[in-house]
Amino acid sequence: MTRLTFDNRFVSELPGDPDRSMQRRQVQRACWSAVRPTPVSAPVLLAHAAEVAALVGFDEHDVTLPRFAEVFGGNALLEGMEPHAACYGGHQFGSWAGQLGDGRAITLGEVINAAGERWELQLKGAGATPYSRTADGRAVLRSSIREFLCSEAMHHLGVPTTRALSLVSTGEPVMRDMFYDGNPRMEPGAVVCRVAPSFIRFGNFEILAARHELTLLATLVDFTIDRDFPHLVQDVADVTARRARWFAEVCERTATLMVEWMRVGFVHGVMNTDNMSVLGLTIDYGPYGWLDNFDPHWTPNTTDASGRRYRYAQQPAIAQWNLERLAAALRPLFEHDAPLQEGMDRYVDTFTGRYAAMIAAKFGLTGWGDGDEAVADSGLRLLQLAEVDYTNFFRALGELGDALPEDDGALVDALGDVFYDDTKRASHGAALAAWLRAWHRRVSREGEPAAQRRSRMHAANPRYVLRNYLAQQAIDRAESGDAAGVHELLEVMRRPYDEQPGREAFAARRPDWARHKAGCSMLSCSS
Repeated sequence: MTRLTFDNRFVSELPGDPDRSMQRRQVQRACWSAVRPTPVSAPVLLAHAAEVAALVGFDEHDVTLPRFAEVFGGNALLEGMEPHAACYGGHQFGSWAGQLGDGRAITLGEVINAAGERWELQLKGAGATPYSRTADGRAVLRSSIREFLCSEAMHHLGVPTTRALSLVSTGEPVMRDMFYDGNPRMEPGAVVCRVAPSFIRFGNFEILAARHELTLLATLVDFTIDRDFPHLVQDVADVTARRARWFAEVCERTATLMVEWMRVGFVHGVMNTDNMSVLGLTIDYGPYGWLDNFDPHWTPNTTDASGRRYRYAQQPAIAQWNLERLAAALRPLFEHDAPLQEGMDRYVDTFTGRYAAMIAAKFGLTGWGDGDEAVADSGLRLLQLAEVDYTNFFRALGELGDALPEDDGALVDALGDVFYDDTKRASHGAALAAWLRAWHRRVSREGEPAAQRRSRMHAANPRYVLRNYLAQQAIDRAESGDAAGVHELLEVMRRPYDEQPGREAFAARRPDWARHKAGCSMLSCSS
């Protein structure tokens, strides 16, 4: 197997936990604890992302070796790996939860690839750590498939995200109560290796501030800037000013991430501060989902079903709230509030500007002028009222040509199979046709040929997204011993903006049978 180059700065430059046991505990004055993955009985590679393997430094032969499954199933280590779990806290559903930490994630090490890029390799589901509390540190096959596929799907959609290297079955069952309703069952276990330049999150700083470990807080901030934001070290000499610039950049990256989530109709489902990356990456795929019928109040998380704190439309506001929690944690490092407020202002300004540009692109506008917001808002309201598929509507909108059918019914029919309820289609069809004509008049004023507009709109509006029912179908097959569905979805999601003739079934709206099926619409934090 190819020898990788490891440069494990997180453990070499930051203080670690002197206790080397796996006893669950509060870890003080340390950023990490040394751990080892718990071996499994029969690791088997079910799938891998070839692009990520090459990114890290593996060739295709490496992936075929039994040792690859041994390493990324948790049974062996490569030379240079220093496995550890990070200590962090977080606000969960709006309340401070104290210490959390990597309870089922183990970082193997930081790889420096041939291009000089740093990639952290992290196993999810490889066994208990000091932060596992009452849990076993394992992951089930269904949740592992969801994380593996979604990591890669989001990357190819152009959304900042962690990546996924491998999916390994363990040969061992895991007990899980999927909906926390008192009905646990044994499920097949698996391990995902996820990859990112860094897994540092808001909660890494929050826990140190909460414990008044302010010297270590400053150390972690400066370490994060030096390792993960090196351009700031070159550009800003003053330490305080550099920290302020860093926070502002975290705010800007977070705003950009929110815009991208909204563009593709993604709902994270559990936006706790411990699930927020300082790099502005999507991390910790649990009860996520994509909008099927457009509903700004939808959340895929059963735990959040009553409060809907993390619903689709609320995500930008929650990100802002989470940044405020990070700002509060960083406040002891500044003499005044002003530098942190500037960062928060950067979030608002960035989100406002980029969201407007994103909505304009989705609706086929080259700019954002007077009256455009009203056109977009009324269109989205109709999508909700008529129960229209979010992804397929915008794709169909881009297909409308220079001339529209004169008959309203024919115009609505031109959108194709985008409606979930025939009664609502009938009730709102006339209003939708009127809106389509108003939209067409607006885009026609720009004088752009339909073919050119179509190309621009299709670049903003994917043809394929990882709908929950598609993932569940792949899971069902994998649990019966057939991983082909995972491979098929991975390949489709590599080109989400292309038509891909012969694969139209993967773009179909959610079927009726999936409306209330577990795994297709109802998910929990253990999903």
